[in-house]
Amino acid sequence: MHLDLDTFFVSVERLSDSRLNNRPILIGGTSDRGVVASCSYEARTFGVHSGMPMKMARQLCPEAIVIRGNSMNYLKYSDMVTEIIKEDVPIYEKSSIDEFYTDLTGMDRFFGCVKFAHELRVRIIKETGLPISFGLSTSKTVAKVATGEAKPNNEIHVIKGNEEPFLAPLSVKKIPMVGDKTYQTLRNLGVRVIRTVQEMPPDLMENVLGKNGIAIWKKAKGLDNSPVIPYSERKSISTERTFDKDTIDMQKLRGILLAMAENLAFQLRRGGKLTACVTIKIRYSDFNTYSLQSRIPYSAADHLLVPRVMELFERLYNRRLLVRLIGVRYSHLVGGGHQINLFEDSEERIRLYQAMDKMRLRYGDRAIITAAGMGARTIGRTNPFNGEPPLLLANRRQ
Repeated sequence: MHLDLDTFFVSVERLSDSRLNNRPILIGGTSDRGVVASCSYEARTFGVHSGMPMKMARQLCPEAIVIRGNSMNYLKYSDMVTEIIKEDVPIYEKSSIDEFYTDLTGMDRFFGCVKFAHELRVRIIKETGLPISFGLSTSKTVAKVATGEAKPNNEIHVIKGNEEPFLAPLSVKKIPMVGDKTYQTLRNLGVRVIRTVQEMPPDLMENVLGKNGIAIWKKAKGLDNSPVIPYSERKSISTERTFDKDTIDMQKLRGILLAMAENLAFQLRRGGKLTACVTIKIRYSDFNTYSLQSRIPYSAADHLLVPRVMELFERLYNRRLLVRLIGVRYSHLVGGGHQINLFEDSEERIRLYQAMDKMRLRYGDRAIITAAGMGARTIGRTNPFNGEPPLLLANRRQ
């Protein structure tokens, strides 16, 4: 079974604000350089799609409400769905924040795979309020394609032996692995639907597309033996920002990096994680990209992580060129909590972290920020109906 949450980011935003229902929504970078991360079905009727430059999307759908989005909120709802699936299925694979594969082999003996899948979908919708679709078949490929055909908010079961007829009339672009370039190559050969690929000799597909040609031919026939890979915990978290205009404003750059480091540290603590490696990334106006990392003792504390991020930035930024993008990443994650240092950590500092985290959990991850990080407010959610500023913690020096 392949499960996919329908327009996931949009659905989460609509749970937070019902005024967004039935309106065209664009989620992603709000500047002209931004990219559409998700869009509502209302916006798609204008030709908008994920991955499109935000400038073009706004031109196609000028009435759309543009939201930067809230990654913490999306992670929260993704975790809720993950927990439901984890409770009910024997093996599951989380292939992205809103997509899952599950192996239901043998479940038909006890319950019936179709009934089980249907009841799992109903439970997810009931407990989270999010629309979700699934495809059920004999392989990952056919199940994923079936999910795409089931949307929005529906389900399709492709029975054994009916895989080829199901796939045959669909566009060849529906096959996983067929991107824009491969699609254009196949179109140049006169191939538009999957049936044509099914009827082609595999040798011809290999001559045209190499080894990928054989893999695509097999998928077109519904042949896919790839297993469901059990879900494993993420090993890194990161964030980055592309500027509306390239900048050399050092105060702005330092403020944004501080806010990024602080926000990621909160995500670590919220998830019960510690990091042992800090990395920063800089992309200049000439598109050359550089990164620098440093190993540290396991930590999730602002007063240890933020100075290391700033130190790495001072070491890396040496070209004196305009900056197009900056980013921060924490990796080598493990489960655990901050180990209090007997000589360096005061009771006031620990209480400060606890108080700030409590406020962020209740009001949002950007509800309270340091004064120096005000320039990075846009890494949080921008409410299209209410622009009230977050609480400001000024003069915090811990």
